[in-house]
Amino acid sequence: MRTTVTLDSDTEQIVRQRMTERRVSFKQALNDLVREGRGFADGLHQFRTTTRPMGLAKVDLDKALRLAGELEDGEVVRKLETGS
Repeated sequence: MRTTVTLDSDTEQIVRQRMTERRVSFKQALNDLVREGRGFADGLHQFRTTTRPMGLAKVDLDKALRLAGELEDGEVVRKLETGS
């Protein structure tokens, strides 16, 4: 498909740098960069995060959640009684 594209100067520099590095045409450099941006250059690029051990919880989370709920309920009751 033939189309006209207006590039910002910094984007044009990226395309021209790719042309120089890989010794390809403007068209090829632009197509390669668009494909890489979409993750199709070498197949899909998977995003990975590394996991880290967080250690054991030092607090019983069930009790902590119950306490937080009770405190929240108490605050709701207080607001209803005082009208604030």
